[in-house]
Amino acid sequence: MKKKSKGNKKQQSHIHHYVPQWYQRRFLPPGQTNFFYLDLHPDTFTWTGGSHILKALRRLGPSACFYKEDLYTLKLGSWSTDQIESHFFGVVDSRGRNAVSYFAEFNGIEAPAWDAGGNLGPYMDAQKFRTPRGLDLIKKRSGGSDHNATLLSMQREFKYTTMWMEATWEIVRARRSPTKFIVSDDPVTFYCKRLFPSDRTYPNEMYLGQTGTRTLFPLGLDSCLILTHVQLVRNPWSNPFEPRTNARSVPAAGPKYLPDIQYGRELEEDEVLRINHILKTRAVRFIAAAEEEWLYPERRVSTKEWENLDDDWFLLPNLWRVSFHREIMIGHQGGGASAWDEYGRRPWELGYKDERQRDLECQTCEMAKREWAVKRIGKSRAQTDERMGMDVADKMADDFLREQGLIHGPINRPYDWKESTSE
Repeated sequence: MKKKSKGNKKQQSHIHHYVPQWYQRRFLPPGQTNFFYLDLHPDTFTWTGGSHILKALRRLGPSACFYKEDLYTLKLGSWSTDQIESHFFGVVDSRGRNAVSYFAEFNGIEAPAWDAGGNLGPYMDAQKFRTPRGLDLIKKRSGGSDHNATLLSMQREFKYTTMWMEATWEIVRARRSPTKFIVSDDPVTFYCKRLFPSDRTYPNEMYLGQTGTRTLFPLGLDSCLILTHVQLVRNPWSNPFEPRTNARSVPAAGPKYLPDIQYGRELEEDEVLRINHILKTRAVRFIAAAEEEWLYPERRVSTKEWENLDDDWFLLPNLWRVSFHREIMIGHQGGGASAWDEYGRRPWELGYKDERQRDLECQTCEMAKREWAVKRIGKSRAQTDERMGMDVADKMADDFLREQGLIHGPINRPYDWKESTSE
């Protein structure tokens, strides 16, 4: 829907999608144009003498899903502008679209990856706050009710990119699963097993700065990005409410170290159902799927208990392929260098390369690797870029399982350490 605005040379948009149409289309198979679109809280139409609950399930295309009229319109009297929609989100969406497309098919580093890695975080940040829930949360935090002020504040709400860049990334697949990923009205979804959805009243959100908060972001029908704090990866038994080391919004972290990204793990259908159950439970009002059955993961999922959804550690990456590096250093043209440790601390900051913390995490990480190997016997495992030389890690995991009598076969030792690189 377009309408001429007085004094504007071009038509002003009034239909604003808080989940972009291009993103929605990634969840439709070739040749299909409409979703099964479910209203989780349908309105009730009331008249004198009666009432009727409106239809919850409809068949709609992306243009008719996940939108609100004038959601991003700045107004002053009779004057209005859609500059935020057309310019701010125009740039963010353009870069984000390419990044989402790239990582959805990620199969190791290729030339465009460095730009894609830098663009995905800001896009996810914008997506997190552009939804009605995100805008209402900004409004609540600012203590105001003015929509214009909320919109202007939203453009500064890039709070999560820093911690996402420092997290462990894994892109999981659903190519072998009959059930695929769904779309929700809160696509960048937080999950903490000990923080139940009922513990946070709308529009309050889980805090990413807690060690146990994961980020789930479906990239399309067959792929989903899972971000896990390094602290949780190194100690899955840690208190999920414990603050993540150096949790912060700014300053910006160093660039994402792309060779660390894990990919290629094929989820079983029940694991896809569990992710969809999280997405649906955390949605505010609307979800969409290419198949009607996918809208109801609770009907077939193995467990609906929030704190038990990850009992088998399926949301964790391959712990044997997680680098235990201490810092990233980048040289600059013209001389000089920048350095960060794994928690984003700079050389002059307190706790940089904390030896005591590292020793403790090294112990818990080794225990976690063994526990992970047992829990994930027979399951698909993630890979890392071949330049990481981490293939020997899977051989070590299998040898541990053989020594425990849990799988059969010859021991691989001694290892060819040319296959592995040490950090």
